[in-house]
Amino acid sequence: MSKGQTRLRIAAVADIHCTKKSFDPARDLLAAMAKDADVVLLAGDLCDTGLVAEAEVLSRALAPLTVPVVAVLGNHDFECGKAPEVEAILCDIGVNLLDGKSCEIRGVGFAGVKGFAGGFGERALQPWGEPTIKTFVHEAVEEALKLESALAALRTEKRIALLHYAPIIETVIGEPPEIFPFLGSSRLEEPLNRYPVAAVFHGHAHRGSAKGVTKAGVPVYNVARSILQRNDSGAAPFKIFEIDCEDRRSEHDGLST
Repeated sequence: MSKGQTRLRIAAVADIHCTKKSFDPARDLLAAMAKDADVVLLAGDLCDTGLVAEAEVLSRALAPLTVPVVAVLGNHDFECGKAPEVEAILCDIGVNLLDGKSCEIRGVGFAGVKGFAGGFGERALQPWGEPTIKTFVHEAVEEALKLESALAALRTEKRIALLHYAPIIETVIGEPPEIFPFLGSSRLEEPLNRYPVAAVFHGHAHRGSAKGVTKAGVPVYNVARSILQRNDSGAAPFKIFEIDCEDRRSEHDGLST
């Protein structure tokens, strides 16, 4: 570690699925994450059905945290058609909610996007045939372009990517193969291989695998809460990741770009 650097501890989890009755579990989990880390990452499905009331419960659990929180939405957060309201509630308490945007914390850049489905590799869905299929594929392409834009906007040496959908097939293995195409898209992997990324965090695949790597060797962590709860150690269900960072807080910490 060079002079002027220290370690930034990141605590990551996905698929909290906060309900109107889950304030205590959400508060306890988030407090434990903030106690053990310098930054909290939430990789989508913050709410269970995307209700405003669920977002309000989550915001109450998040409000006492004194460390930066970086998040993306997941598919469940769109269920009730209230995603803009959910986003506004969380942003109002200082959450860095990223959707094709980026932010910098102590010299480490964070780029985030929800992502989308479509499948992986040669078997990925292609934009051919019915207009509905083309629209579906276009959504995946647009999410990949937003991720690329967010990564390109960062001028930091170290970058972290935050998604909800999986960018590689390795971290969805464990789910029924029939639903692999609905758990992520290899189109999301392309920007991760074009820009230097230290790590990728996602969720969505509740029964998937905890870790994989992109074709360029970037580590990808599936931090779905259900996967982290498989650990029999009794530890709280979140992933800790450490990365070198600046030894002082930037005046731009937490500001989206």
